[in-house]
Amino acid sequence: MPGGELEKMRIIAYNDPDLDDSHKVGQPFDAMMNPDTYTLDYKVEFAEGQGQGSSGRQQRFTMKPPEEMAFEFLFDNTGIIDGKPKDDVAQQVLDFKEFLVGLDSSSHEPKHFKLGWGTFLFKGRCTGLNIAYKLFKPDGTPIRAICKATFKGSVEEGLRIAQDNLQSPDLTHYRIVKKGDTLPLMCYRIYGNPKYYTEIARVNKLINFRALNVGDQLVFPPIEALSSS
Repeated sequence: MPGGELEKMRIIAYNDPDLDDSHKVGQPFDAMMNPDTYTLDYKVEFAEGQGQGSSGRQQRFTMKPPEEMAFEFLFDNTGIIDGKPKDDVAQQVLDFKEFLVGLDSSSHEPKHFKLGWGTFLFKGRCTGLNIAYKLFKPDGTPIRAICKATFKGSVEEGLRIAQDNLQSPDLTHYRIVKKGDTLPLMCYRIYGNPKYYTEIARVNKLINFRALNVGDQLVFPPIEALSSS
């Protein structure tokens, strides 16, 4: 989906999180009208802890949830917008609902999406859909509806780790041994203390912790796991 070429917002569905063209599902959805606004919601989560003998609480970072986005899509069959009046919008809305929140027949899960609008690109899954019918014929048939769709972003795992660049000793880390690295030095970089090198040697089944091989991958568990062991 090249940026800058789309005049209307387009949503493309996939049955796999890699969002590869080979995993496209059905036909893309093109908005009748581009949204007037959209909202982006960013959050940061903390865990509250209180040290012994302390009267205050310290907020400790735990995670950054994926961003959330909300759009409103208009369905209008009055003919005012496109000059093509139709009987009602019920079937269009039902098709849109199935497109966004229906289960894919092959993966048996909700679909993954790319949302493109000009240079804007968002990847994620639909987490909610609210439908409001706004205009009716005398017999009650709806001819206009506004659908508010909410999406939660998704990022490939490798890219997410690179973006976060997490260094917390409360997380599991994987490191590639580089020239000049020693186990105590690597422990100091991750845990802030070199004393855990014997536990790391045991976890990685190293016979001689002084002879690290450049290019080897080592795992450094959360500091709580090392302390408890």
